[in-house]
Amino acid sequence: MYTLLLAVIYLVFISLGLPDSLLGSGWPTMRLVFDQPLSAAGAVSMIITGGTICSSLLSERLTARFSTRGVTVASVFLSAAALFGFSVSTRFWMLCLWAVPYGLAAGCIDSAINNYVALHYRSRHMSWLHCFWGVGTVISPCVMSWALTRSGWQLGYRTVALLQLAIGAVLVLTLPVWNVHRGGENSARAGRVLGIRGALKIKGAPTLFVGFFAYCGAEGTSILWASSYLAGARGFSAERAAASAAVLYVGITVGRFVSGFIADRVGDRGMIRLGTGLIFAALAVLALPGGGETGALLGLGLLGLGNAPVYPAIIHATPQNFGAENSQGIIGMQMASAYVGSTLMPPLFGLIANRAGLGWMPLFLALLVLLMIGMLETTFRTVAKNK
Repeated sequence: MYTLLLAVIYLVFISLGLPDSLLGSGWPTMRLVFDQPLSAAGAVSMIITGGTICSSLLSERLTARFSTRGVTVASVFLSAAALFGFSVSTRFWMLCLWAVPYGLAAGCIDSAINNYVALHYRSRHMSWLHCFWGVGTVISPCVMSWALTRSGWQLGYRTVALLQLAIGAVLVLTLPVWNVHRGGENSARAGRVLGIRGALKIKGAPTLFVGFFAYCGAEGTSILWASSYLAGARGFSAERAAASAAVLYVGITVGRFVSGFIADRVGDRGMIRLGTGLIFAALAVLALPGGGETGALLGLGLLGLGNAPVYPAIIHATPQNFGAENSQGIIGMQMASAYVGSTLMPPLFGLIANRAGLGWMPLFLALLVLLMIGMLETTFRTVAKNK
């Protein structure tokens, strides 16, 4: 039962990753259909992540009332409905409308499952959990590339919606396996609801939220604009750029798989530092002139490897740093601050790209990563002093 539940949780994170790379991989073609500028993808992304902010802030109360498994099942089916809505949209405002339920679904899954794994599983399982998110992000650009050669971007969204429905069916059939941790979940939910004010009053938490904001702003920017960067700054065709952007997601996925074997020994803080060093190396490769297509793909792959351990390590450290009784409230706030970064930073870079060009992406990402590591190191020092 324990192993089966872990497999189900991994499957849930594949479902979470599936839609995340669809918009970025399909936008070079989609924007022509909707007659929108390059930066309009940022508006859709902003609405999606705005929905995740709302549901992340509510996640503590939702999981307390409906349980982790109840919230998860409902969210997967809501995500499937939203993706199907994307596939039948004929106007840009329709994309914006369907972005709302997708964002709400993503925030609930992210907060609930991250806290569940942080409470009940070791650090390596958190790395592998997010590895399976990467599996979803790798699948989607390939689906979109296939759809663009067969019919159009609508087929890509429709195919991923069907995959989400299949995952939802598996979740319904395996609901009883969640009982293996039911007692632990109930005890974790038995305490008071921390809330936003309570989370902000905990020493070390505000700087953690800023650091997570910066990291997810950088990650969201690279995910959304990877295909456009390859097409606009490196000369790739739209079809090849959609497929080649998968190099970033492959790097994240492989990195998280490998991280699982060393995370327990290196520790969460060590994994964050390791990832940060790799990110700066990747950005240096991307910024080097004359690298050509090979340099671009190498830089994106290395960027994925650097991103890989950071997110899981930050999340997994939460119960240890702030207590199991506070972890769902803190993680909900982490998710909200992360999605604020994902909401604001990608469209901000879109505006910069419209004026200065897509070639400025490495510098933009470097500034965000510097902010991230500074805030996280401050958090760890503050927590250590309070213990």
